[in-house]
Amino acid sequence: MESPRQSGPRHGAAIAAMLLSLASAPVFAQTAQDSGTTAAEAPVSGKLATRTQIVANNDELAMLTAGTEQALTDAVTRYQVIVKSGGWPQISSKKLAKGAKGEQVLLLRQRLIFENYLPFDTLGGPNGSLFDADMVEAVKAFQVNHGVAPTGTVGDRTLAELNIPAEVRLSTLIENQPRVAAYAQDLGRRAILVNIPSLQLETVEDGRVFSRHNIVAGKLDRPSPTLASTVSDVTFNPYWKIPASIVERDIVPHYLKDRSYLSRMQIRVFDGVGGPEIDPATVDWPSTSPERYFFRQDPGENNALATVKINFPNKFMVYMHDTPHRELFGSNARFESSGCIRVDQVQTVIDWVLRDQGDYAPEQYSQIIGTRQPYELKVQEPTSVRFMYLTAWATPEGAINFRPDIYHLDGKGFVLGQPEPRTAQSTN
Repeated sequence: MESPRQSGPRHGAAIAAMLLSLASAPVFAQTAQDSGTTAAEAPVSGKLATRTQIVANNDELAMLTAGTEQALTDAVTRYQVIVKSGGWPQISSKKLAKGAKGEQVLLLRQRLIFENYLPFDTLGGPNGSLFDADMVEAVKAFQVNHGVAPTGTVGDRTLAELNIPAEVRLSTLIENQPRVAAYAQDLGRRAILVNIPSLQLETVEDGRVFSRHNIVAGKLDRPSPTLASTVSDVTFNPYWKIPASIVERDIVPHYLKDRSYLSRMQIRVFDGVGGPEIDPATVDWPSTSPERYFFRQDPGENNALATVKINFPNKFMVYMHDTPHRELFGSNARFESSGCIRVDQVQTVIDWVLRDQGDYAPEQYSQIIGTRQPYELKVQEPTSVRFMYLTAWATPEGAINFRPDIYHLDGKGFVLGQPEPRTAQSTN
């Protein structure tokens, strides 16, 4: 058996027998095209790898269900066989698209068969070395399961994902087994699942996804924590009670550069929580601790939390919320927050969380927001919250997903807690 890093096609009875032994039902992916009822979307540019939409009619399994642990165990077993057999071939072509022919297409077909994106019997057929319509769909499924825009063509990003060695994928699957076990504990019927590496949120009931949302998560130097909690309340037109760390890093530096910044952004400064409001011009900010004063932003169009936030008890003082910077949802690289989770089309989540409550109806949303007055509603139906760090997961229907280890936590036994900050230049 040749090395998995060799690039030539692998023929012969041994490789055929191994691929045949791996053959099973085709893998599934999140729907790459429009399906179900799509939530209203802001205009975006470029090709998005993920999108916000209601998928309740598609009967899609969530990232985390009662069957996820076993599905991940089965995936580990499959990849152990692949690794033991020598792994998969490396592809060298820089660009492959529908209509292409030749050795590199044959390699791509073999590569997709390894992970069951194409059936084994297509390998030896007349179109084995042709990039046909079936291969387009297989590439799209591969792209969706790896967080790549589903174009159906192989470019630089898809090529990089294809060429990650099988032993690395196996290690990633094993790394995520204790995470899945911890996040699944006491999950309950209804849950909001946030996966930081995939930059997505799912609203879930009985293991099925109601809606899927693009999110903005914590920056590399201000990473979002992982946690398990339960939704307590929803606050409309919230005040932003600004953490001291953000006051020190962002608010005071802005104010020192532009003395109109606080008034323009409707940020007030108080002599402690519940204390009297003070004039910020009277304070020597360069020599003052950021914890000395309490900073609060009023509700309104400038508010960093925008229209609403979803609260749940946690020691990290994070929450989910709307944002005035909705243009960020049009990017594939959405690690831009200070740790909290910003949610695209947040009203869909709010309506789902508060459904069937006598003190709320979806048509009230705009009316409540229009008052610009803080308004809190306790959540009556138990709804779990999981902030997860899954760089790999599997579903019982056969989808095996991988995402980049953005915070460099794999190999460190990380499951729950606050990741250490890092910079874009960090290698550890």
